[in-house]
Amino acid sequence: MNKDPLILRHQRERFFHNHWAKEIKVEDLLVYESFDAPTAVENQEALHAFGPLKDKRILDLGCGSGEASVYFAIKGAKVVASDISPLMLEVVKRLALHHQVKVQPINTAGEFLCFADESFDYIFGNGVLHHLDLKMSIPQIKRVLKPGGVAFFIEPLAYNPFIKVYRWMAKGVRTFDERPFTWQDIALLKRHFPHSSHKEVWFSTCLIFLYFFLIEKKSPSKERYWKRVIKEAKKIKGPFLFLYRLDSFLLSFFPPLRIFCWNTMLTLRKEL
Repeated sequence: MNKDPLILRHQRERFFHNHWAKEIKVEDLLVYESFDAPTAVENQEALHAFGPLKDKRILDLGCGSGEASVYFAIKGAKVVASDISPLMLEVVKRLALHHQVKVQPINTAGEFLCFADESFDYIFGNGVLHHLDLKMSIPQIKRVLKPGGVAFFIEPLAYNPFIKVYRWMAKGVRTFDERPFTWQDIALLKRHFPHSSHKEVWFSTCLIFLYFFLIEKKSPSKERYWKRVIKEAKKIKGPFLFLYRLDSFLLSFFPPLRIFCWNTMLTLRKEL
């Protein structure tokens, strides 16, 4: 009997992330740096979009190893950390215990959110939507978000040739089913969330990846560059900030270049 494609997809995602979770050491996870480092521009944008976190109910969708979940909890939020991988959620539990905060772990897929309607003030996701069936997951996200609530997602874009080469080289640290975002995906989100906006980042700043590859000799198939960007924030701060300011200029004066950025940041606001 043929299995449902979505079930097979979930099995592959769960297997991949369970395997990754076994490699993670909680003491190596960078909670504060993931938001406070000068290279953490996307997460800082999320904090700006959300506003005060204290006593807010937040869903960290596709939480992974839980750095964002724990950071939000440290700031006083009531955090639910959801992930398809039960072993990743075990990492989240240990990380929360390490930082002496409470986080509620929930094992669920993004297409089937097991929460009541209008449960969350904020929803956060870093690199999760491009792993999901958007036509199924977006209505679920909207359903569990409170009226006036904000969902913020950071997703990779599909168009930069340099990043396409990087993705091909980084197959060892990527799942089979993930697909980078297209302009059509953003249009789909806007149909469900008319009060939404998106901002693109990492154009010339992607040259940092060449530094990791050519100078540090870090293999993209073994080293997650998006993690290294945070880990080495102090070392690369100078060139990063120069390239980031250059990007601000280029993208302001030549908006069509946005399509060639690495990431898009999506701010989705549910109508009252």
